[in-house]
Amino acid sequence: MSNAISTKELAKKIINHEDTLILDVRNTDEFDNWKIEGEKVEILNEPYFNLLDGIALVADKLQKEQEIIVVCAQGGSSEMIADFLEEAGFTNVYSLEGGMKAWSEHLEPVKIGDLSDGGSLYQFVRLGKGCLSYFIVSNGEAAIVDANRMIDIYEDFSKEQGVQIKHVIDTHLHADHISGGRKLAEKVGGEYYLPPKDATEVMFDYTPLEDGKDIIVGNTSVQVQPVYSPGHTNGSTSFIVDDTYLLTGDILFVKSIGRPDLAGLADDWVGDLRNTLYSRYKELSEDLIVLPAHYSFAEELGKGGKVSARLGDLYGRNSGLQVDNENEFRKMVTENLPPQPNAYEDIRKINMGKITPDIDKQKEMETGPNRCAVEG
Repeated sequence: MSNAISTKELAKKIINHEDTLILDVRNTDEFDNWKIEGEKVEILNEPYFNLLDGIALVADKLQKEQEIIVVCAQGGSSEMIADFLEEAGFTNVYSLEGGMKAWSEHLEPVKIGDLSDGGSLYQFVRLGKGCLSYFIVSNGEAAIVDANRMIDIYEDFSKEQGVQIKHVIDTHLHADHISGGRKLAEKVGGEYYLPPKDATEVMFDYTPLEDGKDIIVGNTSVQVQPVYSPGHTNGSTSFIVDDTYLLTGDILFVKSIGRPDLAGLADDWVGDLRNTLYSRYKELSEDLIVLPAHYSFAEELGKGGKVSARLGDLYGRNSGLQVDNENEFRKMVTENLPPQPNAYEDIRKINMGKITPDIDKQKEMETGPNRCAVEG
């Protein structure tokens, strides 16, 4: 029987930019929609049913001694094909445990840097969806920004760090993934924050985020400063952390900008998006380090797993920040919108507290890429 590789082991390879060969045996339409990506990832797709009578279709493309990681939807088909490869003399073959279903849920913590009072800032990278969440530690307390659905990972990390989660914050009402923020806050007895302009239909209590009203993490005071920055949603709010980092939510990414249409209001919100990017952010220090809530391209994932960039540098190279004419900006945004995220309308309803599907349905709804960025 072939060996297995865990999502954590595969994640380490990808964030460390190790050469990685993947044989994806899902159907081609599934593969084309969503796949494992990375700076040093080479990937082949051949549906498993084409390999049931033998591996001739891929054998000439593979070397007998090279490491091959076989991937399918849930882990069963990849085990079968990995066994076929071993029987054919391939000596370094692994099957990804849990397949793409498990890959979608893996979170990899990456340390971004130290804070002024001895605290730390971590970025949790969800490689399977390009989602990024943040864990701010200071003097025995923690704040989490844009938590994913898999809240046990944050709880376990807080125990490892010896801190208590006091604040759980969503930069906006998410449409591409199910937020774990409210559930996590309830479980740990923390405070859950949401922008009030995104909360007009929510079915639960929350603490409103207010521009200029700091959130204090730890007794020695690492300041998390809300900055109202609409455009992706009406309430989108960014955060300046410790006068060093700018958490931009889904407004600004390293290689792209946020889309304004996931509530069906692209024409209304594109002006807000432009104002945030071309005016509001321009008032901030160019030395702030941008930490977005998503990444869309493998090259955005730096070695070690960090997704970040200096704000001033983005104004020099991010294509979404280079369009001076307002009409041209509107055209660029509205004509370069990718397909809607999977089940985004129902995901918004979950995040409003209006519906509560079972966990298997939630996993199914989150399948696929995030698609929160305007395509360049």
